[in-house]
Amino acid sequence: MNNQLAYEETFDCVQCGYCLPACPTYTTMGKERHSPRGRINLVQMASEGKISIQEIEDSMELCLGCRACETACPTNVQYGKILSSYKEVKMEQEGSSLINRLAMKKGLANKSMLNTMNLSLRFYQQSGIEKLGKVTKGIQVLPENLRAFEAIIPNITKPDKELRKGTLIPDTETKLKVAFFTGCIMDVFFAKINDLSIKLLQHAGCEVTVIKNQTCCGALQHHEGDSETTKQLAKENIVAFEKEHYDYIVNSIGGCGAMLVEYDQLLQSEPEWVERAKGFAEKSKDISVILAELDIEFTKKVEKRITYQPSCHLSNVQKVKKSPLELIYRIPGTTYIPLPEMDMCCGSAGTYNVFHYQESMEILDEKMSYVKETIPEVIVTSNPGCHLQMCMGVKREGLESKVEVVHIVEILAEACGLKN
Repeated sequence: MNNQLAYEETFDCVQCGYCLPACPTYTTMGKERHSPRGRINLVQMASEGKISIQEIEDSMELCLGCRACETACPTNVQYGKILSSYKEVKMEQEGSSLINRLAMKKGLANKSMLNTMNLSLRFYQQSGIEKLGKVTKGIQVLPENLRAFEAIIPNITKPDKELRKGTLIPDTETKLKVAFFTGCIMDVFFAKINDLSIKLLQHAGCEVTVIKNQTCCGALQHHEGDSETTKQLAKENIVAFEKEHYDYIVNSIGGCGAMLVEYDQLLQSEPEWVERAKGFAEKSKDISVILAELDIEFTKKVEKRITYQPSCHLSNVQKVKKSPLELIYRIPGTTYIPLPEMDMCCGSAGTYNVFHYQESMEILDEKMSYVKETIPEVIVTSNPGCHLQMCMGVKREGLESKVEVVHIVEILAEACGLKN
């Protein structure tokens, strides 16, 4: 019997099959072992010693962790907990991977390394090296997955230090006092969106402070099964954000937000931390929730056909579905077109689209078949991973000249007349 796996939780699954249509890997692979109930059954068997962790690895590693099955489940199966227990046992048995040791344990929490990454990417784009690599076809030496992602890297900008220094005061009456969570990868690849997020919150009537000592949320480490590093990062963030009182801790990153709101579950076995973690989690909110609550004022028309691709972790973990849509509906001049099967994962899932590229692209192609039905001018996203994945989908379909991919913050800022 393997007592480290979430064995008791597997018995909540009654094998009804409601999860099957919600599962992207079951949709594209069509095999029971790649469905939620199939994976739950495999974990149960591994817990009982009937099969080894290695024998279920092919199935479990191909799970996106989107947790759509939890939303569909009528018996409230804690699939996320079951999946995490597998990841932790696997890491304990096999040890930490090289990428976890180099990037996730050290790099994502190291601000100097993140700043260097941002600077290097800006140099790559602005110095002519990027263009030279494409002209000479030197980029072809990279593996297919890395070539694909190199082609859709956004325009990298430097984070605005002035926005991250001190506290920004709104021009009108202060309605809320908020702390802003920048994330790690977000501030490397999408610093512009963080900058616009801070300006939007200020525009909506918030006092905004970017906490200096904040660190990585721990989501990617958690997905790897590195609970030790994840817990350490959570504690560092809790300490950093609780030094002052804030009404909310706001972020614009669906995946990070999902990690932040589960800090209390992460630290539930540590009595000295659980209440502090609960307070942190309860204050953590996606920016769309705050802007919808404050009834932000729009001043410009955005006359475009828009569809929305929600972040799985924003919808399925944070349970935020209405706020982004309410904001999109209210933008003057827009025509909103619902995306068929919008709740189906796009296939990004943290680093899934890098390490399981082909499987990810099959899921993305399924998603893009629905996008082509709607013929939007703009695809709105709410998470950096989803943003890059949808850019990839647009490129794979040859729609770059017709369809733009933006974060919801960008289109809201445009409607408010804010510039980066």
